[in-house]
Amino acid sequence: MALEARALEGSQQISRRLFMKAVGTVAGTAALAPNATAQAPPGRPAEPSSTVTSPPRDFTPGAPPVTYVDPDVITVDPLFNGYRQGNTPIKRLWTGALWSEGPAWSGQGRYLVWSDIPNNRQLRWLEDDGSVTVFRSPSNNSNGNTFDFQGRQLSCEHLTRRVVRYEHDGSVTIIADSYNGKRLNSPNDIVPHPDGSYWFTDPPYGGQLYEGAPDAPGRPSNRAGRRKPRLGQPPEIGTMKRELPTSVYRVDPGGRLDLVIREDQLPDPNGLVFSPDYKKLYVISTGPGPGDTGPGGKRDMYVFDVGADNKLSSPKLFSDFMVDGIKCGPDGARCDVDGNVWVSSNGAPGGRALGYSGVTVWTPEGKLIGRIRLPEVCGNLCFGGPKRNRLFMTASQSLYALYVNTQGAAPA
Repeated sequence: MALEARALEGSQQISRRLFMKAVGTVAGTAALAPNATAQAPPGRPAEPSSTVTSPPRDFTPGAPPVTYVDPDVITVDPLFNGYRQGNTPIKRLWTGALWSEGPAWSGQGRYLVWSDIPNNRQLRWLEDDGSVTVFRSPSNNSNGNTFDFQGRQLSCEHLTRRVVRYEHDGSVTIIADSYNGKRLNSPNDIVPHPDGSYWFTDPPYGGQLYEGAPDAPGRPSNRAGRRKPRLGQPPEIGTMKRELPTSVYRVDPGGRLDLVIREDQLPDPNGLVFSPDYKKLYVISTGPGPGDTGPGGKRDMYVFDVGADNKLSSPKLFSDFMVDGIKCGPDGARCDVDGNVWVSSNGAPGGRALGYSGVTVWTPEGKLIGRIRLPEVCGNLCFGGPKRNRLFMTASQSLYALYVNTQGAAPA
């Protein structure tokens, strides 16, 4: 609280005029002056603690409109000016979830679907009227969602520890639920490949009461056996247990499941995304989850070369997400058509550095060029809209959107 108070006090001393002078002005709708630093001078506390300088920003319907350029869309490097849209604001489209994750855009249906994991449901935002309705309930505590190249929805289910595909006729196909005869942990995020395969991460985060179900008694996330995983669940749920290391898998078009990244290469894999040419795979490694006995990931991202044989090689640290001395912990990621990597951000442990929660934007070489500040921790994001030029951000309890001057690499 002391840190937040100091940051808020500092933010109140910065006027909107000074802020706008720092980020520059718009000439027409394209020319944007760069902001020299990511946020705060080295060695000083991050500020502001809210997402806008003064007064704190009001995202509620009917609030006074924000002045262009949006002060919470920050140019770190002048390159970002070519990707930000100067005459558009960040909009909060909806709020009311417990923990929002896995946004995915249906180009055919012109809607966005995302997961509200603790509420065991999927939600849908319609592009034509902006309404939000419950799409699937129960959702088996689904997390990551996407659409494949045939327009079919894929979902990673925490509760049932599997990946499923919703077919056009309304049936459900189990894509993966085990490896070498052992049950998966809790699939988290998934991306399709043009060859018809699916790649997904399998960390342990669903092995808990809030976002899935603990292991059977005696197993890693329920060693003492005091938690009762069967309460409020279908009877088969209480028998599941953690049996596998955390890993990344590939499901080929014929249904064969291959291990592509081991836990000793990258622990606790979370969000993942291909480069637009599918020659690189970016994978986020996050912190320890239920039942982990090791240190877990370090909240960073690695990039792998993808060979013609679908083998991964040459792993490199893409970024540790330290910005102005603040750990902007990543969770989900998507690429635009130029290969820039847009990554959700959890500013410092527990989202306490609120000015750093939202989105960070990086070149393919790992250079930070821009940031988007949100008043909530951002769990995941995707590009959507009819032109695929709108960035949708699932942030804790809410759904946000921002038009950008680029398009997301397909599919969403």
